[in-house]
Formats: sequence, C-alpha cells, structure tokens
Amino acid sequence: MIGDIVIFVFMLISQTCNGSDSSHCASSSCGNNHNISYPFRLQTDPKNCGDHRYELSCQNNLTVLNLNGGRYYVQSIDYDNFTIGLVDAGVHPDNCSSIPRFPFIYDLSKRYSTYIYRWSESEEYKRADLSQQIMFIKCQNPVKSPPYVGTAPCLNSSYVNIGDMKANDLMELCSVEMISLFPLFPAKKNMSFLEIHRQLAFGFQLSWHRIYCEKCHPYDCYLDSRKGIQCFYRPWNWITYILGWILWILLGPFHYKGNLPYVGGLIFSEITWILVWTFVYLGMCFVARALCGAPCVIAFLIYKWRRRHLSGYENIEEFLQSHNNLMPIRYSYSDIRKITRGFKEKLGEGGYGFVYKGKLRSGQFAAIKTLGKSKANGQDFINEVATIGRIHHTNIVKLIGFCVEGSKHALVYEFMSNGSLDNYIFCEEGSISLSWKKLYEISLGVARGIEYLHQGCNMQILHFDIKPHNILLDENFTPKISDFGLAKLYPTKGSITSLTTVRGTIGYMAPELFYKNIGRVSYKADVYSFGMLLLEIAGKRKNLNALAENLSQVYYPFWVYDQLSSGKLTIEDSSEEENILARKIIITGLWCIQMQPCNRHPMNKVLDMLEGDLKSLELPPRPILYPVESMNIDEGESSMSSEVK
Repeated sequence: MIGDIVIFVFMLISQTCNGSDSSHCASSSCGNNHNISYPFRLQTDPKNCGDHRYELSCQNNLTVLNLNGGRYYVQSIDYDNFTIGLVDAGVHPDNCSSIPRFPFIYDLSKRYSTYIYRWSESEEYKRADLSQQIMFIKCQNPVKSPPYVGTAPCLNSSYVNIGDMKANDLMELCSVEMISLFPLFPAKKNMSFLEIHRQLAFGFQLSWHRIYCEKCHPYDCYLDSRKGIQCFYRPWNWITYILGWILWILLGPFHYKGNLPYVGGLIFSEITWILVWTFVYLGMCFVARALCGAPCVIAFLIYKWRRRHLSGYENIEEFLQSHNNLMPIRYSYSDIRKITRGFKEKLGEGGYGFVYKGKLRSGQFAAIKTLGKSKANGQDFINEVATIGRIHHTNIVKLIGFCVEGSKHALVYEFMSNGSLDNYIFCEEGSISLSWKKLYEISLGVARGIEYLHQGCNMQILHFDIKPHNILLDENFTPKISDFGLAKLYPTKGSITSLTTVRGTIGYMAPELFYKNIGRVSYKADVYSFGMLLLEIAGKRKNLNALAENLSQVYYPFWVYDQLSSGKLTIEDSSEEENILARKIIITGLWCIQMQPCNRHPMNKVLDMLEGDLKSLELPPRPILYPVESMNIDEGESSMSSEVK
C-alpha cells in the first residue's frame, strides 16, 4: 500500500519540469500527431512543458525525433502502452531502393528501449519485445541461403536478414552494411524484399516507459493489467528496505526532522546511509567469520582479483555496445580455437601477443592476432577495431572479425602469404630480392594507403607506427598497412588534443614527437615515418647501421644525400628505367624526413612526386638529426593545433 502511494506521488512529481507544473500545458500537434503531451514536447512549446529529454521537432508538417545521431519520423505515440512508432528518415514507401540511413545504436541514455515488461496472466513479469533487428548485407558473390533475402531488383548485390544473426551465419565475402530495427511481425517464409520494404516503411516501435522506472530506483518497473506503470521488487532489495526502516525508527527523531523514507529509493540523509551500510558491512563480516571463515575470505579475494582484471575491459564492452554497426564479425573464443586448430601454427609474436595461422569455414586462410598483453585498459584493441574495422581499401589490411571474452581478445585478419616488407628489404642470405619496379609499386601502394587514412575517410586517421614490419604483402606483393594499435582518430578539420605519451617506433618517429620547438603534431608525423620507410626500401638496409664499413654510411640518409648532390650515386644492378624509379624513391623520401613539419609535403603531394617525372623533382635541404636552437616554432602548420607534452 505504501509502495503504491509513493509511486503515485512520483507520477505527480514527474509531471513537472524545471520546477514548473507541466500538467496544465496544452497538447501540441504536428502533421498526423494531434496529441503530443507529457513527456513529449515540441521545440516550439513553452520551456515548462514536457520533458526536454523527449523533445520532438516539426519539419515540413512531419514530426521528427533525433535519437543518437539518427533522424526518425514519428508515426504515432501510444500513451496507454507507452510506445512510440518510428520510421527511419531514409525509408520512402514508394521507393524500394531507399533503405535506413541511420544505424540503430542502443540508447545509451536509456530513454527508450526495444522491450517492455508486462504482468502476464500467469501472474509473473514477462519481457515483451516491440521490435526486431534487420541487417542489410553486401556480398561479392551471389548467395542462396534461407537466412538471406535478396533485394533485387531494388538493390544490387545486397541481402537482408531479419532477427538475430550469429557471427557464424555471416557467409564469407559478405559484410554487414547497415543494422536497423524492423516491426515485430512474424516473418513469413519466402517473404520478398518488396514485402519487407513495406513493413520497413510501416516503422518500428520503442518504449518510453523507462521515464517512470527512474522513480522506482533501485527497482525496475512493468506495465500492469490496467496499463499503469508499477515498480516491482527483488528479494535482496527488501533487505535494504527493512534495515532502512529499522534504522529510521531508532535514529529518525535525531536526524530526519519528520522526513520519511520511501520504498522506491530510501530517501535518507548521508549520515543514515553511512550507518546503514556500516551496519550491513559489520553484519556480513560477523556472519562470514562465524559461519564460513577462511573459505569466505578466499572467495572474496578471488572475486576482488577477478574484478580487478575484468574492470580493465569494461571500456571495451562499452565501446562495442555504442558501435554496434561495426562491419567485422564477432567470434566466440571457441570459434577462434577451431579456426586456429588449437593455436597450432604460430606466424610470429610481438609486444601485444602472438599471431597464428587459421582457416575459415570457407577455406580462406586468416591471420589471428591474440592480444594477451593488452595495454591501457584495452585501448590498443579499441584502436584496431575503431579504425580498421570501419574502412576498406586495397592497401589496408582487412579486419574480418574479432573476439572479446573477458580477458581473451583476438583479431582476425585476412592472411598475407608473403609476410611483412622487412623480410625483403633487409636481405639476408637465401632471402628473395625484389626488383626495383616491384619496390616502386610497393612504395606507391603504401603511399596510397596512408593518403586514404589522412583524407579518404570521414575521420582523419593517424597511424603513428608506419614501418616495414607493419607493411604486409599478399600473394601478388600488394602492400597493405597493418597494426593500428597506436592509431588515433580526429575530425578532418579539427585539432589534436595534446598527446600525453610518445607513440611509435624509434627510428621512424617524427622529431616533433620529441621536440616541442619545431612544430605541432599532425598527419606530417606519418609522412616522416613513410619517408624513413622509403629510404630503407631504397638502401635495402636499416637507415641507422652502426656496423657499416665506412663512417659516412652509418646514417643512410646523410650518405645517400651526399652521393646524390655530388652526382656520384650509382644504383647497382639496375636498368635505366629502374635507375629512375630508385632516384624518385630516394628524393621523395628525403623530402618526407625534413626536420620541420611545414617542409614536408602532405601525402597527396608525395604521391604526385612518386608518380611524376624525375626531372621535376628538386633535391631538398640536407636532412639533420637534431633541431638547432635558432629554429622558431612553426606557426604555419594548419592541420593540427596541439603540441606534444
């Protein structure tokens, strides 16, 4: 009885906004929606009307809801069942080629949900789903499989799947292009895409009942048989409730001055909360010591140990929940074991963990990178999935899928049969030597990949670790940039926030990452790393070699510059055409490793230099290893704004 009274009071309180009573506000209308009232409001309504978290707009006589970056047309609002009907703004009833434009992202603010709890005839709470998932899938080859419905003639090479699809159900050479919501209609067999599109245009439903669940904290709420919102209780909550009332009876006259606690949230003063939890803690300790003793202590230590390790991966799960439109497939750890045949064939290892060779169900080989030593609470994993998981380019390695199960993390890449570039340019006896033409093609491919990262995406991606080891080669020696563990994303016209750590590999890191007085950190850091890579390709050796026969050859950029400027440079074992290609690689590399970022060209200009005529290339200033004191801070760097701290 007390609980019902309290909930009724909360329902009255919820009708106010910013301290003003919104119950006297007149209903608004827009288009076919003639009764827009609490908690909803239009932007044009008075400020004291409705809940601003549930604000709608009226555009061209259509009611519009903006939710997590998506734009939806409001078809209806059912105040009895606490549901709102929505249609993605990209879907048009008369055009079957129109599909959702906005991937549905789980509502992190918890204003809306795809389900509601109802009180069933069997007198128990049951979850009732309001909508189901629909996937738009792009496939390189024709697919004839029951879970896939072809979209022809409306869309080319596309399919849809209604309901929950597991990672194993996604066929090879297929990728998820869009995830949206679909009405909760029973799917008929052999349903055509035209029927599916008609139901898409009909729209899906979300529930906004959770606004009243806030008043039931720490409980949840459900829709009763009279279509009213009620709080339901769990047994462990009653323990807190009873203890709270006991302490209020004993201590209330001294602390509360007439304020009463309530069932839903136990409104007490801070002193009372301290007393409540002190009492609970002491009681638990006494019971644990008396009844369980050492086993309970051991169990508690194990729990704390597990929580300490699992807490480091909570941000990974938050990232995956807020980016559920990612293209890669999510595999289970058992899938990873099957693909690698129990991690049988190891391809390599690094500071991150190990790389194993695997075989997918289609027969395609894959490289599985395990992240056994994840850094910065899984930030390296998030960087890889957030960058490479969203893009597709000929010169960037493809991320097929990933695995996250507690502390077990793995990334599934396409298999590069010829390994990494460093195996070919740092030649040892018995290794394969690549021709100058092939080295030139590899240089062009890497440049195109970096240029795409800098300018071809919605967000500018800075790799920060361009080096031969991270350039993989497929069966045709096509280069693909890999290892985005240090990458960072920035708006294409924004600015970098200050980097708190130096990132990259010594020998390839741009000097502005070390020295504050030469320029600001920007995409030019990747240009510098690419220049060092070009010079190593040209010299077929490490740029810094302390074991070189001549002192002048210890640092290759110095030596090759002096040879070029004096006209003494000879390219061994090369034709006239290959001689030209080698010189273009060297001169372009020397331009890329200039000390000041403003003297380095952006990647589109670097590509022009590699593809252009050798005669049009001028020799840059001689490279230097350390900045001189007379250098001024570069004020002309236009792309990025912050210095390394």
